[in-house]
This record gives sequence, C-alpha cells and structure tokens, in this order.
Amino acid sequence: MTLSMYQASVPVFVRQLTALSKILDKAIEQSAAGTLDAATLLSARLAPDMFALPRQVQIATDGAKGSARLAGIEIPAFADEEVTFDDLKQRIAKTIAFLQTITPEQIDGSEERVINLKAGQREMTLSGQDFLLGFVLPNFFFHVTVAYSLLRHGGVTIGKLDYLGAS
Repeated sequence: MTLSMYQASVPVFVRQLTALSKILDKAIEQSAAGTLDAATLLSARLAPDMFALPRQVQIATDGAKGSARLAGIEIPAFADEEVTFDDLKQRIAKTIAFLQTITPEQIDGSEERVINLKAGQREMTLSGQDFLLGFVLPNFFFHVTVAYSLLRHGGVTIGKLDYLGAS
C-alpha cells in the first residue's frame, strides 16, 4: 500500500492544528484562572532572535495552507494581525476550514509537480514530493513544536499527549 501526497499532507496538518488549538485552549483556561499571565505567554520567545508565540502559529498555519501549491490552487492570505489566544485559534480554524476544501484528487499525483517559491531572499524550485517532505512538513512541525515549547515552558500544563492530539 502506498501513501498518497494527500494523506501525507492535509490530514496531517488538520490533526496537528487541531491539537495546537486545544493546547491554546489550555493556555486560555489557565490564564483565565489567574495561574498564568496571557501577555507573558504571548510574548514569550525561546531565544532573543526567535519569533514570539503569535508568529510561530502564523508561520505554522501559513505552511499548512501553503501546501495548496501541490493542488495548484490559490492560497488565501491572512493579515498576520493576531495578538490574543482567541485570534490565534480563529486563524487556526480558518486554516483548517481552507484545508478541508482541498480534495485528494487535487493533490494526489503532484509528486513531480514543479513548485517555485521564495523563502526569505532565497528562490527555490522543488518537485512536489521534495516540497512536501523536505520543506513544508519539517517547517510546519518546527513552528508547531516551538509554539508548544513556549507554552509548556511558560507553565501551561500540557504534555506529549496534548502535542500528539491524544489528550
């Protein structure tokens, strides 16, 4: 049995973004209970030259919706104006809603599709398979993991099962 490009992308993104949204729910709950400060969590960085939590979520969602390049469809642009946990949850929900409009037929067979993209100052040309496996998925999981780490380090009571979406 083979794994399709669709199976390796859309369901993976939806599952992980759903888990991230539930993790944000725990941050909201604990902030509302007064045990944690929301502003501190939202401004947290792992290192001075790394992005704070909102940007980590923005980049993760951009990566997930950017996988639509495999389908050859237009990628919706979001304004990157999220400043609260609720804003971030709404962005995740919009991203999931968009991903759920993509069908397997649109992505499957895109392994050799030529994907041109700009990453910072660098322009890249990749096959669809290299784009998904070597760029989109690692980048997506990096930013989701950083978001999780920021919240965990900030005191949000979460663990590996939360990250995996199994809690």
